[in-house]
Amino acid sequence: MRFIDRVDAGRRLAERVGHLRGERPVVLGLPRGGVPVAFEVAHALGAPLDVVLVRKLGVPYHRELGFGAIGEGGVRVIRDDIVRMSRVDDDDLAEVERAEETELARRAEQFREGRERIPLEGRTAIVVDDGIATGATAAAACQVVRAQGAERVVLAVPVAPPDAAAAFRGEVDELVCLSTPPAFSAVGEWYHDFTQTTDEEVVELLQRNAAEAAGDNPGEAHSGPLSIPVDDGTVTLAGDLTMPAGAPGLVVFAHGSGSSRLSPRNRAVARALNDAGLGTLLFDLLTPLEENDRANVFAVGPLARRLTEVTRWLRRRETVPVCYFGASTGAAAALWAAADPEAGDIAAVVSRGGRPDLAGERLAEVTSPTLLIVGGRDDVVLDLNRRAAQQLRCDNELAVVPDATHLFEEPGALESVADLARDWFTRHLGT
Repeated sequence: MRFIDRVDAGRRLAERVGHLRGERPVVLGLPRGGVPVAFEVAHALGAPLDVVLVRKLGVPYHRELGFGAIGEGGVRVIRDDIVRMSRVDDDDLAEVERAEETELARRAEQFREGRERIPLEGRTAIVVDDGIATGATAAAACQVVRAQGAERVVLAVPVAPPDAAAAFRGEVDELVCLSTPPAFSAVGEWYHDFTQTTDEEVVELLQRNAAEAAGDNPGEAHSGPLSIPVDDGTVTLAGDLTMPAGAPGLVVFAHGSGSSRLSPRNRAVARALNDAGLGTLLFDLLTPLEENDRANVFAVGPLARRLTEVTRWLRRRETVPVCYFGASTGAAAALWAAADPEAGDIAAVVSRGGRPDLAGERLAEVTSPTLLIVGGRDDVVLDLNRRAAQQLRCDNELAVVPDATHLFEEPGALESVADLARDWFTRHLGT
């Protein structure tokens, strides 16, 4: 079993722990990578989310050898046998513990931003990580939450080696593990996207869970990774949503051939749009496996149908007008989808170095105001866009960025694209 990303893993894991909803559990993510997984579990269960902070106590002359662990609330889990074997005096061990207590307090303040730790006394605690390798940290976390008063301790992980999973079955009240592949070398190999989770993302996810629990206005600023179902739910696409508070519209990015939601160019444009108060959704039109077949990259019709599906899914989640930003072949998919009545009214479309010609006869059916941005030195694509502009019957403009080539890598070129896109979207959103 492979997972698209931590969001996908969390949603699959949530299905397996649904039976715990009635126990009013507390979900505890191991920072950093376990928190995006835990967020999805907590969201599905309607449960509070917190971090379980554990610091390993390493023998001074051999820090990889742990003689115990500490957790919040003064919890200490000490391996007396290792302490005796290490032959380190009490003062040295106490110094290690003091240093780790300082780091524990710092991380607690950083992640919770002053919020109190959620009490575990008498509760079911679901400890979540993005996977188990050796299991040392997860084991320490389970011991810590038990010592903090949890009545039941459930360890929930997407993937673990068979021997580690077997060992945990005797250590916790319940183990939920989706996959135990025999050929296991690292957690990351079981994810298509195993991008490192940042401290900022941990903080944001904890904030989102706290806001959900408080019933705060869903129109407030929010962002984070998404898993988007398409093709009747048989395929899940990875995406990143950012919605500033009071955003007047949401720009959906359709990436081009060989690109993805991680494209630095599109992410730079998205940041500029976010700074202007617009929401953005960057997502992958194809799964990593599908991208291996280059024919899929140029299959504009199927890509456009997926974009339409994502748009319909998005309208059920957000209530603001939707715009499209397409790059390269993604621009053709954006224009094709903009002409699809099932996508609904698309407020505006921007194409960056696009191939609108690949949308064919659909160009004449587009009613959304459309801006075609092309580099002045991208001769072939510039000619294709001039012809496409003549076929468009909607309000449209062709903007040429002087001296820019196809990827807009020249100094200031990408900034010009961002400015043009921002102005086009805000103009047609009436802001």
